[in-house]
Amino acid sequence: MGKVYIVGAGPGDIDLITVKGLHCIQEADVIMYDRLVNKGLLKYVKSDAQLIFCGKLPNRHAMIQEYINQSLVDYAQEGKIVTRLKGGDPFVFGRGAEEAEFLSDHHIAFEIVPGITSGIAAPAYAGIPVTHRDISSSFAIVTGHMGDGKADSIKWESLAKGVDTLAIYMGVHNLPYIVSQLLRYGRNPKTPVALVHWGTYERQKTVTGTLETIVQTVKQHALENPSMIIVGEVVNLRQKIQWFENHKEELQQIPI
Repeated sequence: MGKVYIVGAGPGDIDLITVKGLHCIQEADVIMYDRLVNKGLLKYVKSDAQLIFCGKLPNRHAMIQEYINQSLVDYAQEGKIVTRLKGGDPFVFGRGAEEAEFLSDHHIAFEIVPGITSGIAAPAYAGIPVTHRDISSSFAIVTGHMGDGKADSIKWESLAKGVDTLAIYMGVHNLPYIVSQLLRYGRNPKTPVALVHWGTYERQKTVTGTLETIVQTVKQHALENPSMIIVGEVVNLRQKIQWFENHKEELQQIPI
């Protein structure tokens, strides 16, 4: 019997993979990887490793989730070491828990290898801390899109009134709705908002505004997914501590 490693590949910058995550890539017989995984990580695989793309786009899946789950079991039952490689962290909107449950149901050995999630890394690369002693003592990670056919179950009132900083994943297409919900439940229209597009990649781009201006700003810049939405006063700190986009050429890359 083989084993499955459910690995977070980090947010994009190849140097942000964990040491354990890299070991799992190097030792795997089979790599099943997602769309937002930096393909540069695949150069570290064994020469005879099997690479399987499992990427998903809205309404266009290379491989449906049920087939992914079964494939993990099948390869492990063949005695193979399988690395299921996911962008960010596998337990933050990565469906890693669902895959782990399926493996457990089929008595397959597995390990979870956490990764750096985009909700923290993308704003950090844009010069935006998600917490700050003076202005943000609470931070929430929120999905910006519902499952197919599911009603909105997000507690917008609690988020609008009770959390200083929001990191919203997969929310670009629903941005007008997200903004309307936060305003409806009392968030100040002047609250700063940032969208970080392709966070931690060299092509990273950040736009900022407020709840009352950000929808129009995003339209003007034609911003699409993948983008992380950050809502809160911490966005204003970007004016002082943005570092990545202004100094990409000077940054030292540490070879793995």
